[in-house]
Amino acid sequence: MGGAERGWPVSKDLHGRRAVDVEGAGSVSAPLYQLKAEFFKTLGHPARIRVLELLSEREHAVSEMLPKVGIEPAHLSQQLAVLRRANLVVTRREGVNVHYSLASPRVAELLRVAREILSGVLADQAKLLGDLHAER
Repeated sequence: MGGAERGWPVSKDLHGRRAVDVEGAGSVSAPLYQLKAEFFKTLGHPARIRVLELLSEREHAVSEMLPKVGIEPAHLSQQLAVLRRANLVVTRREGVNVHYSLASPRVAELLRVAREILSGVLADQAKLLGDLHAER
């Protein structure tokens, strides 16, 4: 009996392989930590993060994103395809325009938490640097 028949969430990794999102199940094609690593690899490009930040505000057409992301149209298209395959964004066609939005509001929440963590790390580093300068 496969993962889907047992009621376990089944998804595909970025390479199209089936993966069951269950820890310790024994018949898992990829461990949960590996799936998480692939998920974070998807987020590991500045253009993708910028796109997700824009989409956290509201839906955007590709033409609106181009100047804000600051990359070539072909490159933006590639980055959007990666985000689509990872099910992080969804599309809506309106005439000749393609509009993108987040697949889940939890993506915006993840970006907010990442910003908070990064702010804390940078604040700690700034304090350490200040302490080092004070020792001179």
